[in-house]
Amino acid sequence: MYNATKFQLTVLALLALFSFQLHAQKNTSWKSYSGDPAIEKKVESLLSKMTLDEKVGQMNQYSGNFASTGEVSSNRSGEYLKKGMIGSTFNVFGTDHLRMLQEQNMKYSRLKIPMLFAADVIHGLETTFPIPLAEACSWDLELMERTARIAAEEATAAGVAWNFAPMIDVARDPRWGRVMEGAGEDVYLSSLVARARVKGFQGIQSYKDFSKPNTMLACAKHFVGYGAGQAGRDYHSVDMSERTLRETYLPPFKATVDEGVATFMTAFNDLNGVPCTANEYLYKDILRDQWKFNGMVLTDYTAIMELIAHGVAADLKHAAQLALDAGIDMDMISEAFVSHLAALVKEGKVKEEQIDVAVARILEMKFLLGLFDDPYRYFDDEREKKVIMNDEHIEVAREAAQQSIVLLKNDNNILPLKKNVARKVALIGPFVEERNSLNGEWAIKGDRSKSVTLMEGLKEKYAGSAVQFDYAQGTTLPLIDRRTAHVSTNQVPDKSGFAEAIQKAKDSDVILVAMGENYHWSGEAASRTDITLPGNQRQLLKELKKTGKPIILVLFNGRPLDLSWEDENMDAIVEAWYPGLMSGHAVADILSGDYNPSAKLVMTFPRNVGQIPIFYNVKNTGRPFNPNKPADYRSSYIDVPNTPLYPFGYGLSYTSFAYSNARISSEKLVPGGNITVSVDVSNTGDMDGEEVVQLYIRDKVASVARPVKELKGFEKISLKKGETRTVKFTINEETVSLYNIDMKWLAEPGEFDVWIASSSDDESQHLKFSLVE
Repeated sequence: MYNATKFQLTVLALLALFSFQLHAQKNTSWKSYSGDPAIEKKVESLLSKMTLDEKVGQMNQYSGNFASTGEVSSNRSGEYLKKGMIGSTFNVFGTDHLRMLQEQNMKYSRLKIPMLFAADVIHGLETTFPIPLAEACSWDLELMERTARIAAEEATAAGVAWNFAPMIDVARDPRWGRVMEGAGEDVYLSSLVARARVKGFQGIQSYKDFSKPNTMLACAKHFVGYGAGQAGRDYHSVDMSERTLRETYLPPFKATVDEGVATFMTAFNDLNGVPCTANEYLYKDILRDQWKFNGMVLTDYTAIMELIAHGVAADLKHAAQLALDAGIDMDMISEAFVSHLAALVKEGKVKEEQIDVAVARILEMKFLLGLFDDPYRYFDDEREKKVIMNDEHIEVAREAAQQSIVLLKNDNNILPLKKNVARKVALIGPFVEERNSLNGEWAIKGDRSKSVTLMEGLKEKYAGSAVQFDYAQGTTLPLIDRRTAHVSTNQVPDKSGFAEAIQKAKDSDVILVAMGENYHWSGEAASRTDITLPGNQRQLLKELKKTGKPIILVLFNGRPLDLSWEDENMDAIVEAWYPGLMSGHAVADILSGDYNPSAKLVMTFPRNVGQIPIFYNVKNTGRPFNPNKPADYRSSYIDVPNTPLYPFGYGLSYTSFAYSNARISSEKLVPGGNITVSVDVSNTGDMDGEEVVQLYIRDKVASVARPVKELKGFEKISLKKGETRTVKFTINEETVSLYNIDMKWLAEPGEFDVWIASSSDDESQHLKFSLVE
């Protein structure tokens, strides 16, 4: 047995103490987000004048309870307001109301520290754009930046200076309701969308630009892995390898850091057993030390309180200690910091220096926003009237909705419904006149009574045309009781409207059916185990099918659905998602052909729920599926194909596109160099149209198993009928880099496959190259 000498033990003790001091110093030193010496000096000067209670007050955030998404704490906001101990409030709207709150805050704050007002402006304030999942289907980054900028213009005009968006969780399980808030399943695309939305929300070219009254802080959420919850259940546990974390779930967040995002929000889930809100590895090692992020981190709604239910904190006081030690700066709702940090300092369980770092980050954001110069700078009644829902914003909402709608099926070119062709069209379904659901979830201030219904859009579009419409609702949408999470599908589905709908269908030339999910069926706390059309909508479709008339199905929903039966039996399927304020007009633009659909899916549609999770960039396995030998002990199902119903990157147009003449500048990529791959894309149809040209690459042999293909580039082009254009992509070492077997990011020499394609399952234009040493 080894026996340490007294001297050795002393040395070890000194080394341990030195290591602890270094660790403590590393974690209690404030580094400025802006790097502006003048701002740093102001922060440090103010911090030196603050009492401990005033400091922890800045770390305390309350909700106006406009939209509660969890248990509300004791909410002693009035008490803490009179003590000047509220750093931020969210979900309070209207310049008059916010001005009153700020006046009260400034009255009671000894050092006149302004309050920061925030909100979840996910896809527009009052001008509501398509849900983010839909908008990502446009593959138009400039459009997404523009809608984010408009959202910021309206939010800041309404007094909001901090936006809890974008949500950038990679999502591969459509059972999870919050897929509607993100950009889908792909890492590369999600990273670019994240950057576009941060740029749009913040609206800055440099950190000093935050002082403009139409800029706001963006917030990257939820850090991290929230979209990978077990069984698709919201808030559920996440268990993943370091490789999966690094390759799939972290890159979009790193992209926001590179874009200069000001704040981060914690995720509800635990990651490998450690709740994210108490996870030092995430916030100190990755976010601060590795990525050099110096902005602010706040929790999600009651996330510190929830550490108790997670089973890692004995009580709220213990939870506060864990969250602070993890590097959290602001507590949303839980009242953990404001109630317990001062006592924890006195007990020696946390250091006041830790609190100083958090408060410095909060104060810096307020200085950058110009709130110390003018606490009321965001409360401009005239600007609010001029900016919110102006004509330009409404027009962009229509454009965004048009570009988000995906044409999934169009047999025999039944669409578009041309205005000069005489047809009797039966309008059937619960979404023909549905208005409340069109904005989708998280339409924070969108007035649902102003959203344009499908009926309204069609009547305006086809007024005076040869097309005649006859309407029957047929059935209703099942609802959710948010208090109990019980769904009305437990009741006997009402078929009383079937007969009228069937008769009108029989009297028509074409049946246009509008179906989907009530908006509460997608979003937070809206996970589903059955992702078919809710209620008896499919039963109604089956009855309509018996009429023998062609059927066009238009869907309004917030997640990929199981449409296996519909795909086999409908003549056309239009995925409209929740298109927002201009829903009816945008869908009518598509149906009439006044806008040629151009959107492509950013999330795979499964054949049934048993395929989930299903996404395009899977690994091959040692026994990949062989369609020629389906029973040959391969990685496959015995009841359905491995393939999805609709793959990632898929979407139809009213015209047709041909890809040809794929070529490569060199079949050898040298270190430090690049090569170019090109393809000719031709519009071979009868209409002008837009096409999303996609680049996929596969690393054939690597030190670790690689996906069958990965998206590495795309370009959205517009082609007139008969026009041909050459599309080019550049490939370099970074394009083909990976985390190798030692988890180092580098490019390994070897052979690569390349496809320039219309979707992830298109392999018609195939090239090869090698990375040489």
